[in-house]
Amino acid sequence: MRTFDVQSLEIDSPAGKVFEYVADPAHLPEWTGAFKSIAGRRAVLSTPDGTISIDVGVQASREHGTIDWAMTFPDGSVANAFSRVVETANGRAIYSFVLLPPPVPLEKIEGALDQQSRILGEELARLKHILESRPKHQTEGNRSTSRRLAAENG
Repeated sequence: MRTFDVQSLEIDSPAGKVFEYVADPAHLPEWTGAFKSIAGRRAVLSTPDGTISIDVGVQASREHGTIDWAMTFPDGSVANAFSRVVETANGRAIYSFVLLPPPVPLEKIEGALDQQSRILGEELARLKHILESRPKHQTEGNRSTSRRLAAENG
């Protein structure tokens, strides 16, 4: 049984622009299927059993290109997601994402990672489309997001 999946793709957009977009949790509903809404640290997720409200923490480091999320569920369980943005020599970005199984009982994990992996592939394709569709002259990100992330990360 697989216990993780790593996916990556090249995005025809500067790494800084990709980082700013992905690091801002307000964008999650635009490119992911599970996040229905997010306000501050609270998010509403769509699950096979309906919707659920969770806490979302983001740790982002522009210096290292890392964007990691910790999602805390009502029962106290935590799901983590880890990602990284790397700039290529030609000014494009490579975005990679490490997918771990959800925090569910072992009997529910079988097949769950495979299903999540397929969904992640669709989400990454959506992310690529969104970022490559934005005008090239658009700034690398929202300055307030940059200040907020810098404050959160010390």
